[in-house]
Amino acid sequence: MSNLDARPVVTPCHAVGEHGAVTELLPARTVPLGGVRGIHVERVLPQRALPTVGAWCFLDQFGPEPADMRVLPHPHIGLQTVTWPVAGEIRHRDSVGSDVLVRPGQLNLMTAGRGVAHSEFSIGEGTILHGLQLWVALPADSAGVAPAFEQHMTLPRYEQGGLRATVLLGALGDAVSPATVYSPIVGAELSVAPGAIENVPLRADFEYAVLVVEGELRVADVPLESGPLLYLGTGREELPIATAGTGARAMLLGGEPFADELVMWWNFVGRSHDEIAAARADWEGADPARFGTVPGHGGARIPAPELPGVRLTPRRRR
Repeated sequence: MSNLDARPVVTPCHAVGEHGAVTELLPARTVPLGGVRGIHVERVLPQRALPTVGAWCFLDQFGPEPADMRVLPHPHIGLQTVTWPVAGEIRHRDSVGSDVLVRPGQLNLMTAGRGVAHSEFSIGEGTILHGLQLWVALPADSAGVAPAFEQHMTLPRYEQGGLRATVLLGALGDAVSPATVYSPIVGAELSVAPGAIENVPLRADFEYAVLVVEGELRVADVPLESGPLLYLGTGREELPIATAGTGARAMLLGGEPFADELVMWWNFVGRSHDEIAAARADWEGADPARFGTVPGHGGARIPAPELPGVRLTPRRRR
């Protein structure tokens, strides 16, 4: 999914320092997405106080609601997109030749690198759509890699008592995802049975956050329901989680605190105003070969918004 804000705000992102273990609730921001009829998303990353969790730099939750997703070709640079549907199917087409159905339980990972374009259309009219759209920032030495797409139909699981974790990226315990990553990272969907009390294994050098997708969960003794992001900081070797009478589903994100300063604008992740401006110009026609062509749309695409009237600069987090 694209960031389809018609007037995207500049998101200054600075490297995260060492915080130790914390429990900080960060509210979601409701964002109506132009071009996707009837869909609003709940955006929890980036935030001014927390631009990244490890290399994770963007997280939207959409649905559950009946909607028609119609996202025409649009560009990305400097990131990987992770589409994780909970309900509904989405057709993904991109400029590296992919044409696949995105289904629940399957990992769909697109590496933008120097530049890629893609489209996303839901299957069926008024389909119930529910899922997560995430971006992973590529480190400076990998930001210009060749664009690529990979789909993993089955993923490894970490299981312990009433906890079943599906590992999208990186590793959790002894479960290691086959997906390509460019920095130390983990992303895992946690499925917790009713009444379960478990400990999730963590790495003390990683920072972590949890987003509840369905149900209610107690995480590090903090009651958590769908909506806000719970930031957990660093320094933890395990994470206590528990449910009451109903089960819960949540996304666990983590990674080494990201070392690079970033500028995020529209669908681009870069490190300077000039890099972002050049990508925008190339999408608008200065270098049409950079992003390639997404077949099947007859040349239709999403135009880039106008840049703000000031230079885009990375800033230190508050």
